[in-house]
Amino acid sequence: MEVNADDFFKAAALDKPRVTNKVGSNVTLINVMQIAGLNTLGISIARIDYAPLGQNPPHTHPRATEILTVLEGTLYVGFVTSNQPAPNRNKFLSKVLNKGDVFVFPVGLIHFQFNPNPHKPAVAIAALSSQNPGAITIANAVFGSDPQISDDVLAKAFQVEKNTIDWLQS
Repeated sequence: MEVNADDFFKAAALDKPRVTNKVGSNVTLINVMQIAGLNTLGISIARIDYAPLGQNPPHTHPRATEILTVLEGTLYVGFVTSNQPAPNRNKFLSKVLNKGDVFVFPVGLIHFQFNPNPHKPAVAIAALSSQNPGAITIANAVFGSDPQISDDVLAKAFQVEKNTIDWLQS
């Protein structure tokens, strides 16, 4: 009884380009935190801007499938399947997408997007099957947690020297 039109609206300016971060992307997510009316509806949307050679690094959405549509430019995209018994363990599926192409990333799987063009930016819209999809950037989670995961654990997991792990964590 207390809802109004503003509970279902946001002047999000998703038509406007965004400044990208150090890896060359900017994700503008519109979820239940920005539009209260999305609560329980199971959807959200994001605009993703990619600088030339920019990427949305390997990440996962623990609560959502993502469908990505390229609006401008070209993107190299891919995901890795969940652990499977040999010989099909962790199969990598990828595609080069052009303007108007669509690609689906299943819920919870590690995926990425990369703009291979060194001269032109790219833009995509992603629809997600959750009002709060979550995002876990793999490198940040593994090497940038607080407190940090033990370098002994990570060195053994990645089969590298501890100084390599220390360098990555720094």
